[in-house]
Formats: sequence, C-alpha cells, structure tokens
Amino acid sequence: MSPQKRNALFAALAKANPEPKGELEHRTPFELLVAVVLSAQATDKSVNLATRQLYARADTPAAILALGEAGLIEYIRTIGLYRTKARNVIALCKLLLERHGGKVPRTREELEALPGVGRKTANVVLNIAFGEPTIAVDTHCFRVANRTGLAPGRTEREVEDGLMKAVPAKYLQHAHHWLILQGRYVCKARNPDCPGCVIARQCEYTLKTQAAH
Repeated sequence: MSPQKRNALFAALAKANPEPKGELEHRTPFELLVAVVLSAQATDKSVNLATRQLYARADTPAAILALGEAGLIEYIRTIGLYRTKARNVIALCKLLLERHGGKVPRTREELEALPGVGRKTANVVLNIAFGEPTIAVDTHCFRVANRTGLAPGRTEREVEDGLMKAVPAKYLQHAHHWLILQGRYVCKARNPDCPGCVIARQCEYTLKTQAAH
C-alpha cells in the first residue's frame, strides 16, 4: 500500500471517529491493567460486567490482594480462564506493592515483568494510560492490517512492526483503536461489511463483499 493510500485510509478513519476509545471500562491505570489481563481470550463486555462489581469492592493492588485468590475468583468466574487469571492478578498486585509502591510502572520492561502481562497488554496500558504511541495487535487489528494490505505479516509482532512504520505519525496515537474497532464491527472475520466500510476505497482486499463504495 502506498504512503498516499495509507494516509487517506487513516484520514477516513479519523474523520469517522476522531477520538476512538478502548472499550474496557476503567478509571485508573491499575484498573486498566487488571482489565486487560482479564480480557485475554475473553470479550470486553464480559470483563466489564465482572470488573464493575470487582472495582466497587476492590480497586487497588492492596484491596485485591486482601480478597485473596478465592475471593477474586468470586468476581471473575464468568470470564474464561478465570483461575489462571486470578492467580496472575494476585501475583501482579503483590509485585506492584513490592516493587512499584502500588503504582503501575510506565516502562515496557517493567510492565512485561508482571505476571500475566505480555507485549500486547503492555502496549495497551502504555497507549491508553500513559499516552505512548504504541500499537496493540489483537486478532482484529491483525486481520485488518493483513486484509487491507496496510501492514501484512505472519505474526502479531511482524504486523506491529509493520504498522509502526506504515502508520503516519499524526495518526499513531489512535491507530490501534481504529483498527481494532474496524475489525470488531466492520471488517469481521466472516462476511465483512465492505458496503458500510469507510476505508473500502483504500483497502486492497480482493474479495470485497458487494456494493462497497
């Protein structure tokens, strides 16, 4: 995809949604971090339903640690892999208190050293909580980057590196939100809504559904 086409693609996404937001509910960097850890292989909707009740009771590392693993499970048992996630969140809270004074660290290295936190989670926290121009490549972002021709890659890291080079600098801050939302609601895995897509003209997908504008 040419630089001109990439620029037009993001200009169209920005015009349609100037201030895109992540869909995980949170009020603090800590609440965001826990929500992202819980969201692995789960929907944002299921995580939000659980964390609304959890954060009403415990919204700090110390408070969640006080619940204990069994207590935390009572709040998150509706989320997939809840036992493993409860174990990770408890360990994460412990390390935040021991190493970071209960605060969420602001570097990738420190974030990825926390239990349950990989590169994707670190990118989300760095971008949303701390305003870093990072790109979190989930299944939706991966699909859109490949399908459109924007930044093809065989792995999430290849796509992330490709997007970091391909996305015009002025659009980098919001890029992963636009791509994730595009993949979730428009450029779906099955039966993409090409007729309703604002970037259909720039998209290089050869099997567009009918009447794309």
